[in-house]
Amino acid sequence: MRAKARDAGASAWLENLPGLVGDLCREWELRPGGVFGDATEAYVVEVTRKNGTPAVLKLLVPRPGAPAAHEITVLRLAAGEGCGRLYEYDVGRGALLLERLGPSMAELNLPQPRRLAILADLAAALWRRTDAELPTAVTRLEWQMHYIRRQWRELGEPCSRAAVDQALAAAESRRRAWDPGRAVLMHGDVHQWNALSVAVEPSLLGRPARGAAGHGDGAGRFRLVDPDGLIAEPECDLGVLMREDPLELIDGDPWERARWLAARTGTDPVAIWEWGLVERVATGLVLTVAGVQPVAAQMLAAADAVSRL
Repeated sequence: MRAKARDAGASAWLENLPGLVGDLCREWELRPGGVFGDATEAYVVEVTRKNGTPAVLKLLVPRPGAPAAHEITVLRLAAGEGCGRLYEYDVGRGALLLERLGPSMAELNLPQPRRLAILADLAAALWRRTDAELPTAVTRLEWQMHYIRRQWRELGEPCSRAAVDQALAAAESRRRAWDPGRAVLMHGDVHQWNALSVAVEPSLLGRPARGAAGHGDGAGRFRLVDPDGLIAEPECDLGVLMREDPLELIDGDPWERARWLAARTGTDPVAIWEWGLVERVATGLVLTVAGVQPVAAQMLAAADAVSRL
Protein backbone atom coordinates (compact mmCIF):
# COMPACT_ATOMS: atom_id res chain seq x y z
CA MET A 1 0.00 0.00 0.00
CA ARG A 2 2.88 2.40 0.81
CA ALA A 3 4.47 1.70 -2.57
CA LYS A 4 1.16 2.27 -4.35
CA ALA A 5 0.62 5.56 -2.50
CA ARG A 6 4.10 6.86 -3.30
CA ASP A 7 3.70 5.83 -6.95
CA ALA A 8 0.41 7.77 -7.04
CA GLY A 9 2.08 10.87 -5.59
CA ALA A 10 0.22 10.49 -2.29
CA SER A 11 3.20 10.74 0.10
CA ALA A 12 1.52 13.55 2.04
CA TRP A 13 -1.55 11.35 2.48
CA LEU A 14 0.69 8.62 3.92
CA GLU A 15 2.20 11.04 6.42
CA ASN A 16 -1.24 12.24 7.52
CA LEU A 17 -2.73 8.73 7.67
CA PRO A 18 -2.45 8.22 11.48
CA GLY A 19 -4.24 11.51 12.10
CA LEU A 20 -6.91 10.70 9.53
CA VAL A 21 -7.59 7.31 11.13
CA GLY A 22 -7.78 8.95 14.54
CA ASP A 23 -10.22 11.60 13.35
CA LEU A 24 -12.54 9.05 11.75
CA CYS A 25 -12.47 6.77 14.78
CA ARG A 26 -13.54 9.70 16.96
CA GLU A 27 -16.22 10.92 14.56
CA TRP A 28 -17.70 7.48 13.90
CA GLU A 29 -17.08 6.23 17.45
CA LEU A 30 -14.85 3.32 16.51
CA ARG A 31 -12.34 1.25 18.44
CA PRO A 32 -9.44 0.31 16.12
CA GLY A 33 -7.92 -3.16 15.93
CA GLY A 34 -5.51 -4.97 13.63
CA VAL A 35 -4.44 -3.77 10.19
CA PHE A 36 -4.96 -5.94 7.08
CA GLY A 37 -1.43 -6.35 5.73
CA ASP A 38 -2.35 -7.59 2.25
CA ALA A 39 -4.27 -4.51 1.05
CA THR A 40 -2.73 -2.76 -1.96
CA GLU A 41 -5.19 0.00 -2.94
CA ALA A 42 -6.16 1.20 0.53
CA TYR A 43 -5.30 1.25 4.22
CA VAL A 44 -7.69 -1.24 5.83
CA VAL A 45 -8.07 -1.77 9.57
CA GLU A 46 -10.41 -3.78 11.78
CA VAL A 47 -12.62 -1.64 14.00
CA THR A 48 -15.49 -2.13 16.42
CA ARG A 49 -18.47 0.21 16.38
CA LYS A 50 -19.95 1.78 19.50
CA ASN A 51 -22.75 -0.81 19.51
CA GLY A 52 -20.23 -3.67 19.42
CA THR A 53 -20.64 -4.47 15.73
CA PRO A 54 -17.36 -5.58 14.08
CA ALA A 55 -16.54 -3.52 10.99
CA VAL A 56 -13.71 -2.49 8.69
CA LEU A 57 -12.39 1.02 8.12
CA LYS A 58 -11.06 1.46 4.59
CA LEU A 59 -9.13 4.52 3.41
CA LEU A 60 -8.42 4.50 -0.33
CA VAL A 61 -5.12 5.78 -1.67
CA PRO A 62 -5.90 9.09 -3.44
CA ARG A 63 -5.46 8.78 -7.20
CA PRO A 64 -7.07 10.12 -10.39
CA GLY A 65 -10.47 8.88 -11.50
CA ALA A 66 -12.51 9.24 -8.27
CA PRO A 67 -12.26 5.55 -7.25
CA ALA A 68 -13.60 6.24 -3.75
CA ALA A 69 -16.70 8.00 -5.08
CA HIS A 70 -17.35 5.16 -7.54
CA GLU A 71 -16.98 2.45 -4.91
CA ILE A 72 -19.23 4.32 -2.48
CA THR A 73 -21.86 4.79 -5.18
CA VAL A 74 -21.96 1.06 -5.96
CA LEU A 75 -22.16 0.04 -2.31
CA ARG A 76 -24.89 2.57 -1.54
CA LEU A 77 -27.01 1.36 -4.45
CA ALA A 78 -26.39 -2.32 -3.68
CA ALA A 79 -27.52 -1.85 -0.06
CA GLY A 80 -26.00 -5.17 0.98
CA GLU A 81 -27.34 -7.20 -1.95
CA GLY A 82 -24.45 -9.04 -3.61
CA CYS A 83 -21.93 -6.67 -1.98
CA GLY A 84 -20.79 -6.00 1.57
CA ARG A 85 -22.79 -3.46 3.57
CA LEU A 86 -21.67 0.17 3.77
CA TYR A 87 -22.25 1.70 7.23
CA GLU A 88 -20.64 5.14 6.87
CA TYR A 89 -18.69 7.00 4.21
CA ASP A 90 -16.84 10.23 3.49
CA VAL A 91 -16.20 10.80 -0.21
CA GLY A 92 -13.83 13.72 0.33
CA ARG A 93 -11.53 11.71 2.58
CA GLY A 94 -11.94 8.47 0.61
CA ALA A 95 -13.18 6.72 3.77
CA LEU A 96 -15.60 3.79 4.02
CA LEU A 97 -16.88 1.98 7.10
CA LEU A 98 -17.83 -1.50 5.94
CA GLU A 99 -19.30 -4.75 7.13
CA ARG A 100 -16.56 -7.07 8.39
CA LEU A 101 -16.61 -10.31 6.44
CA GLY A 102 -14.72 -13.59 6.61
CA PRO A 103 -12.12 -15.32 4.42
CA SER A 104 -12.14 -14.90 0.66
CA MET A 105 -13.44 -17.58 -1.65
CA ALA A 106 -9.84 -18.17 -2.75
CA GLU A 107 -8.79 -18.99 0.82
CA LEU A 108 -11.63 -21.52 1.17
CA ASN A 109 -10.42 -23.56 -1.84
CA LEU A 110 -13.81 -24.06 -3.44
CA PRO A 111 -13.69 -26.08 -6.68
CA GLN A 112 -13.67 -24.00 -9.85
CA PRO A 113 -17.15 -24.95 -11.15
CA ARG A 114 -18.71 -24.01 -7.80
CA ARG A 115 -16.79 -20.73 -7.68
CA LEU A 116 -17.99 -19.85 -11.16
CA ALA A 117 -21.62 -20.44 -10.23
CA ILE A 118 -21.43 -18.38 -7.05
CA LEU A 119 -19.57 -15.49 -8.67
CA ALA A 120 -22.02 -15.35 -11.60
CA ASP A 121 -24.93 -15.21 -9.15
CA LEU A 122 -23.27 -12.49 -7.06
CA ALA A 123 -22.63 -10.39 -10.16
CA ALA A 124 -26.22 -10.79 -11.32
CA ALA A 125 -27.55 -9.80 -7.88
CA LEU A 126 -25.95 -6.38 -8.31
CA TRP A 127 -27.22 -5.58 -11.81
CA ARG A 128 -29.89 -2.88 -11.81
CA ARG A 129 -30.84 0.17 -13.82
CA THR A 130 -29.45 3.42 -12.44
CA ASP A 131 -28.73 6.97 -13.50
CA ALA A 132 -25.73 7.19 -11.13
CA GLU A 133 -22.66 9.10 -12.32
CA LEU A 134 -20.24 6.28 -13.04
CA PRO A 135 -17.87 5.44 -15.91
CA THR A 136 -19.47 3.55 -18.80
CA ALA A 137 -18.42 0.50 -20.77
CA VAL A 138 -17.17 2.81 -23.52
CA THR A 139 -14.80 4.51 -21.08
CA ARG A 140 -13.48 1.13 -19.92
CA LEU A 141 -13.03 -0.16 -23.46
CA GLU A 142 -11.18 2.93 -24.64
CA TRP A 143 -8.78 2.67 -21.71
CA GLN A 144 -8.25 -1.06 -22.32
CA MET A 145 -7.55 -0.57 -26.01
CA HIS A 146 -5.00 2.17 -25.33
CA TYR A 147 -3.38 0.16 -22.55
CA ILE A 148 -3.11 -3.04 -24.61
CA ARG A 149 -1.47 -1.24 -27.56
CA ARG A 150 1.04 0.59 -25.38
CA GLN A 151 1.95 -2.05 -22.80
CA TRP A 152 2.24 -4.92 -25.25
CA ARG A 153 5.05 -3.08 -27.02
CA GLU A 154 6.69 -1.75 -23.85
CA LEU A 155 6.75 -5.21 -22.26
CA GLY A 156 8.45 -6.75 -25.28
CA GLU A 157 5.39 -8.47 -26.78
CA PRO A 158 4.68 -11.02 -24.00
CA CYS A 159 1.86 -12.61 -26.01
CA SER A 160 1.24 -13.06 -29.73
CA ARG A 161 0.20 -10.33 -32.14
CA ALA A 162 -2.79 -12.53 -33.00
CA ALA A 163 -4.00 -12.44 -29.36
CA VAL A 164 -3.62 -8.64 -29.24
CA ASP A 165 -5.40 -8.13 -32.56
CA GLN A 166 -8.23 -10.41 -31.44
CA ALA A 167 -8.64 -8.50 -28.16
CA LEU A 168 -8.64 -5.12 -29.92
CA ALA A 169 -11.20 -6.31 -32.48
CA ALA A 170 -13.41 -7.60 -29.68
CA ALA A 171 -13.13 -4.28 -27.82
CA GLU A 172 -14.14 -2.39 -30.95
CA SER A 173 -17.08 -4.77 -31.43
CA ARG A 174 -18.33 -4.14 -27.87
CA ARG A 175 -17.84 -0.40 -28.30
CA ARG A 176 -20.00 -0.42 -31.45
CA ALA A 177 -22.60 -2.52 -29.63
CA TRP A 178 -22.93 -0.03 -26.73
CA ASP A 179 -26.63 0.31 -25.92
CA PRO A 180 -27.59 2.54 -22.98
CA GLY A 181 -30.92 0.73 -22.87
CA ARG A 182 -29.18 -2.47 -21.70
CA ALA A 183 -26.73 -0.79 -19.35
CA VAL A 184 -26.85 -1.65 -15.66
CA LEU A 185 -24.84 -1.07 -12.51
CA MET A 186 -22.03 -3.55 -12.18
CA HIS A 187 -19.10 -4.49 -10.00
CA GLY A 188 -16.44 -4.58 -12.70
CA ASP A 189 -13.93 -6.94 -11.04
CA VAL A 190 -15.75 -10.11 -10.01
CA HIS A 191 -13.24 -12.76 -8.97
CA GLN A 192 -12.59 -15.13 -6.07
CA TRP A 193 -10.32 -12.74 -4.12
CA ASN A 194 -13.09 -10.12 -4.18
CA ALA A 195 -15.73 -12.52 -2.84
CA LEU A 196 -15.61 -12.74 0.96
CA SER A 197 -17.57 -15.17 3.08
CA VAL A 198 -20.31 -14.08 5.42
CA ALA A 199 -19.67 -15.06 9.04
CA VAL A 200 -20.47 -18.78 8.84
CA GLU A 201 -18.41 -21.80 9.73
CA PRO A 202 -16.46 -23.19 6.74
CA SER A 203 -18.03 -26.60 7.46
CA LEU A 204 -21.43 -25.15 6.56
CA LEU A 205 -20.33 -24.13 3.08
CA GLY A 206 -21.14 -27.55 1.69
CA ARG A 207 -24.79 -27.48 2.77
CA PRO A 208 -27.52 -26.45 0.34
CA ALA A 209 -28.63 -22.85 0.62
CA ARG A 210 -30.56 -20.48 -1.58
CA GLY A 211 -28.16 -18.13 -3.35
CA ALA A 212 -28.38 -14.39 -3.82
CA ALA A 213 -29.74 -14.73 -7.34
CA GLY A 214 -32.18 -17.50 -6.57
CA HIS A 215 -29.85 -20.46 -7.14
CA GLY A 216 -28.93 -23.15 -4.63
CA ASP A 217 -25.15 -22.88 -4.89
CA GLY A 218 -24.33 -20.74 -1.87
CA ALA A 219 -24.09 -17.21 -3.30
CA GLY A 220 -25.91 -15.98 -0.21
CA ARG A 221 -22.88 -17.02 1.87
CA PHE A 222 -20.56 -14.60 0.04
CA ARG A 223 -20.46 -10.89 -0.67
CA LEU A 224 -18.41 -8.96 -3.20
CA VAL A 225 -15.99 -6.24 -2.10
CA ASP A 226 -13.84 -3.59 -3.84
CA PRO A 227 -16.18 -2.74 -6.75
CA ASP A 228 -14.71 -0.72 -9.61
CA GLY A 229 -18.17 0.66 -10.33
CA LEU A 230 -19.36 1.23 -13.89
CA ILE A 231 -22.41 1.23 -16.10
CA ALA A 232 -22.27 -1.42 -18.81
CA GLU A 233 -24.05 -4.33 -20.41
CA PRO A 234 -24.27 -7.34 -18.03
CA GLU A 235 -21.85 -9.35 -20.15
CA CYS A 236 -19.04 -7.02 -19.09
CA ASP A 237 -18.99 -8.49 -15.57
CA LEU A 238 -19.11 -12.01 -17.00
CA GLY A 239 -16.13 -11.27 -19.23
CA VAL A 240 -14.05 -11.00 -16.06
CA LEU A 241 -15.07 -14.58 -15.24
CA MET A 242 -13.85 -15.60 -18.69
CA ARG A 243 -10.37 -14.22 -17.92
CA GLU A 244 -10.11 -15.91 -14.52
CA ASP A 245 -8.95 -19.54 -14.05
CA PRO A 246 -7.06 -19.49 -17.38
CA LEU A 247 -5.65 -23.00 -17.00
CA GLU A 248 -9.13 -24.49 -16.59
CA LEU A 249 -10.38 -22.42 -19.53
CA ILE A 250 -7.94 -23.86 -22.05
CA ASP A 251 -8.15 -27.38 -20.62
CA GLY A 252 -11.45 -27.85 -22.42
CA ASP A 253 -13.61 -25.92 -24.88
CA PRO A 254 -13.28 -22.22 -23.89
CA TRP A 255 -16.59 -21.39 -25.58
CA GLU A 256 -18.35 -23.76 -23.20
CA ARG A 257 -17.75 -21.40 -20.27
CA ALA A 258 -19.25 -18.47 -22.19
CA ARG A 259 -22.30 -20.52 -23.11
CA TRP A 260 -22.71 -21.77 -19.53
CA LEU A 261 -22.50 -18.24 -18.08
CA ALA A 262 -25.01 -16.99 -20.66
CA ALA A 263 -27.47 -19.76 -19.85
CA ARG A 264 -27.20 -19.14 -16.11
CA THR A 265 -27.70 -15.38 -16.35
CA GLY A 266 -29.92 -14.99 -19.42
CA THR A 267 -27.27 -13.05 -21.34
CA ASP A 268 -25.51 -13.21 -24.73
CA PRO A 269 -22.65 -15.75 -25.06
CA VAL A 270 -21.00 -13.85 -27.94
CA ALA A 271 -20.84 -10.63 -25.90
CA ILE A 272 -19.44 -12.57 -22.93
CA TRP A 273 -16.83 -14.15 -25.21
CA GLU A 274 -15.77 -10.78 -26.61
CA TRP A 275 -15.48 -9.15 -23.19
CA GLY A 276 -13.40 -12.15 -22.11
CA LEU A 277 -10.99 -11.64 -25.02
CA VAL A 278 -10.42 -8.03 -23.96
CA GLU A 279 -10.17 -8.72 -20.23
CA ARG A 280 -7.74 -11.63 -20.66
CA VAL A 281 -5.15 -9.59 -22.54
CA ALA A 282 -5.60 -6.29 -20.69
CA THR A 283 -5.45 -7.89 -17.25
CA GLY A 284 -2.61 -10.21 -18.27
CA LEU A 285 -0.58 -7.12 -19.18
CA VAL A 286 -1.57 -5.28 -15.98
CA LEU A 287 -0.46 -8.25 -13.88
CA THR A 288 2.77 -8.56 -15.88
CA VAL A 289 3.62 -4.95 -15.02
CA ALA A 290 2.79 -5.65 -11.36
CA GLY A 291 4.92 -8.81 -11.34
CA VAL A 292 2.00 -11.06 -10.38
CA GLN A 293 3.26 -14.38 -11.67
CA PRO A 294 2.51 -17.05 -12.75
CA VAL A 295 -1.06 -15.77 -13.18
CA ALA A 296 -0.10 -13.04 -15.66
CA ALA A 297 1.76 -15.48 -17.91
CA GLN A 298 -1.11 -17.98 -17.65
CA MET A 299 -3.67 -15.39 -18.76
CA LEU A 300 -1.56 -14.37 -21.75
CA ALA A 301 -0.88 -18.01 -22.65
CA ALA A 302 -4.65 -18.60 -22.58
CA ALA A 303 -5.10 -15.57 -24.86
CA ASP A 304 -2.59 -17.10 -27.28
CA ALA A 305 -4.35 -20.47 -27.19
CA VAL A 306 -7.76 -18.90 -27.82
CA SER A 307 -6.39 -16.86 -30.73
CA ARG A 308 -5.48 -20.12 -32.49
CA LEU A 309 -8.99 -21.61 -32.24
